Amino acid sequence: MIESVSRALSSPRSRASVALVSTAVLLAGCGGSGGGSTTAASTEIPAALASAFPGTKATGAPVRIGLITNEGGATTSQPENREAAEAARKYANADLGGIAGRPIEFVICKTKEEPATARDCANQMVEQKVDAVVLTSSGLGDSMVPIVTKAGIPWTTSIAASNSEGTTPNAFSWTGGFPTTMTSMAAYAKEKGYKKVAAFVIDAPAAVSGIEAIGKPVFAKAGVGLQIVTIAAGTPDASPQVSAALRNKPDAVAVVGESTVCTSVLQAMGTLGAGIARMSVQSCVAPEVVDAVGAGMDGLQVFSSFDVASDDIEAQLYRQVMKEYSPGTPTQGYAAIGYQGVLGLVRALHGLTGTVSSKTITSALHSAKNVVLPAGHGITFTCDSKAVPGLPSACSAKEVTGTVSDGKLGHMQVVDPSPLFAR
Repeated sequence: MIESVSRALSSPRSRASVALVSTAVLLAGCGGSGGGSTTAASTEIPAALASAFPGTKATGAPVRIGLITNEGGATTSQPENREAAEAARKYANADLGGIAGRPIEFVICKTKEEPATARDCANQMVEQKVDAVVLTSSGLGDSMVPIVTKAGIPWTTSIAASNSEGTTPNAFSWTGGFPTTMTSMAAYAKEKGYKKVAAFVIDAPAAVSGIEAIGKPVFAKAGVGLQIVTIAAGTPDASPQVSAALRNKPDAVAVVGESTVCTSVLQAMGTLGAGIARMSVQSCVAPEVVDAVGAGMDGLQVFSSFDVASDDIEAQLYRQVMKEYSPGTPTQGYAAIGYQGVLGLVRALHGLTGTVSSKTITSALHSAKNVVLPAGHGITFTCDSKAVPGLPSACSAKEVTGTVSDGKLGHMQVVDPSPLFAR
């Protein structure tokens, strides 16, 4: 797969990469079905958001949606993603009429980022005959997507993190996943005039191979050299690796990893590389990273599928929904991926009426056009297989980027990396 990706990205006549890499490994037993109350906490809704809370309650027999989430693993566990997905479900049931007027009920399965539990989750979705599946985040889509889609069940996610999620018929990703993140970073580096970038990457096979196959070619196309430096998850001090990389005098560094990698690299950069521009993925602004790095966070350019921090109306809505339905969940980290995945499905199915089944949901998703991406800073998605060359399941190519100042992410804007996609 990696060789085919390299050829796809390097050939001037080719289409863009069809490989994706695990956002789960970059960021950080199966449960039963989840219904849960749709009663909101008693919080006041700002006037600007009043129209987003019309009080259209879902009624009737529930639509059963499978929710697969990564929890309980030895190295990766993100319960906040599920909590944000639950918040989106409760909001949709209380105010948006659920799906086709019917309440959404989750069938929840938790992978431990192990192939066996991932396959078990996929098989549970088939056995439970869910109408669609939403994945929050996992690097094991290749173990799950074929099982689910062969059963006629549509697979959906906010950020595709595997080859199967990006290329399988009846799999849908609201954004372009890791390829668009790396391409957006490359476009930003080109705009800034950088010539050399050192990428500190979590030492996991999917992450490293993805950077090699996707990152290097798109950075090269942007006229930027990319040096890859691996960092083991849990590394308390990345000073030796950072010091060695800085000897090559990069114009900027990029951090691609979960929170421990982000912390160790950014702390070392504060000591050894002050003044050098820094880029990162969303996991690097998790609360624990911000607390540990402190002032060293300022100036960090963050690339993500979502904006949860600005005054954009979608960011405000996200914070309000979380305040009402999951007030104990931190909103600055990666939790929004669960919210975005579930609410994206609800919005894409807005026009669905009558019979709700895997077949009618799949048809409605293929017809989804210009759907507002939840917490997407104005990005819309259309699932016509044309958004990202070579990734027919991707419904949008755009990314959100922002800058950290005084420990907070702001100055949000949308990046369109389309010019760098191979044609």
